Amino acid sequence: MSIPGSLYIAGVWSEGSGPAIDVHNPSDGSVIAAPASATEADVAAALAAARAAQRAWARTPSAERGAHLRAIADLVAENADTLAALLVREVGKPRAEADGEVAFAESLLRYNAEWDRRIEGDILPGDTPGEQIHLLREPLGVVAAICPWNYPLAVLCRKLAPALVTGNVLVAKPSEVTPLATIEFFRLIDERLDLPAGVLNLVTGAGATGQALVDSPQTNLISFTGHRDTGKAIMAKAAGNLTRVSLELGGKAPAIVAADADLDITIPALITARHTNAGQVCTCAERVLVDRAIADEFTERYIVAASALVVGDPAGSGTEMGPMVSAAQLEKVVSAVALAQEQGAAVALGGGRPDGAQFADGYWHAPTVLTGLEPGMAILSDEIFGPVTPILAVDDISAALGEANNSRYGLSAYVFSRDYATVMRTVDELDFGEIYINRTHGESVHAHHAGYKESGMGGEDGRWGMLRYTQVKTAYHRYG
Repeated sequence: MSIPGSLYIAGVWSEGSGPAIDVHNPSDGSVIAAPASATEADVAAALAAARAAQRAWARTPSAERGAHLRAIADLVAENADTLAALLVREVGKPRAEADGEVAFAESLLRYNAEWDRRIEGDILPGDTPGEQIHLLREPLGVVAAICPWNYPLAVLCRKLAPALVTGNVLVAKPSEVTPLATIEFFRLIDERLDLPAGVLNLVTGAGATGQALVDSPQTNLISFTGHRDTGKAIMAKAAGNLTRVSLELGGKAPAIVAADADLDITIPALITARHTNAGQVCTCAERVLVDRAIADEFTERYIVAASALVVGDPAGSGTEMGPMVSAAQLEKVVSAVALAQEQGAAVALGGGRPDGAQFADGYWHAPTVLTGLEPGMAILSDEIFGPVTPILAVDDISAALGEANNSRYGLSAYVFSRDYATVMRTVDELDFGEIYINRTHGESVHAHHAGYKESGMGGEDGRWGMLRYTQVKTAYHRYG
């Protein structure tokens, strides 16, 4: 793939000064591009460019900032086919899911653009005669957006859109595993739009590039989506400069299936919630806790449904699940299944690479179902991030809630029940920031996406997510 450069700084493309990093096609393992990495000096230049542009951007009327976001959204819509094709090629997700990611990115841009005339402060009465107190929403400054490999375009826009509409500027770092759709996104903006130079900047590379963004005192907010341990390290390093952080760090979503659940709704919802993007989604259903009274029926029907999934070429028509993104991710899942078997779990479906010559190369793992589980097994506590469904029979809702909350994570959870009291109790007692009731996963742009416990801090989307990119300035007006 021909790319304009690996760095976009102050409106100019250039190659990074660091080593090139191969980008692989997950379907066959072939190298499709090798963008160069940014060095510490490159990152410093990007941050300096952003800093130089920030004050003028903040003083740009918010309606103009919103217009820029709408123009970017139009650009995404006009080039949806190109962007989706790149996501298929570098992430390995089926074309329908890639189309969905591009549409979600566009909707994030359009939704946040609507805040251009709605960013509100407050006016309070003073404590003395002839005085008012004004509370103003101000931008934070320079935002470092460190994005994951599973939804590179959507997560970038999830961070970029609220940052820009509130008057911040951005330095984006895509994952070194999947940087190509992001590079194309920046290329389109550069060639087609008149966004002021320095407002958006791009640096590529691995952990060292991200570390340089985190270490710099020029960064005012680090918005990171990725692994729990990396998020903890970022938070520790950011403390040195008192840099604000917003962290989304994965999950171990439980799916509670009550005895009265409608399995005609539950099973298709969970098949989607487990196998979207080959299970590489932080909100995926990572463990199913099903009432013992219906456990056998549920398991049998779930296995039939998982067996029917169309696994194959992600660019092909009708494909429902593609490969995993990398050799490292595949090995992680293979190891998790092997450990589960060592601890006594039984493989009821799948368990490894699918059969067939088309799956000989690349990073393929078949839809897998594990049964015979007991509380305390690693597969029930450690994030899998792959197409593996552990099914644990539980005695009742109380047992399900206890098992669900016995986790270091608290991002998403699922509840399936036709009983109103059961649903309300589970919502009340689950220690998770996002709960799906009788439906599969998928956030809305105007809601709030945030985790509890080690799933992160901060949150994205909606009014609350947008306001995280602002700070409050208090002005005492003495006019009497």
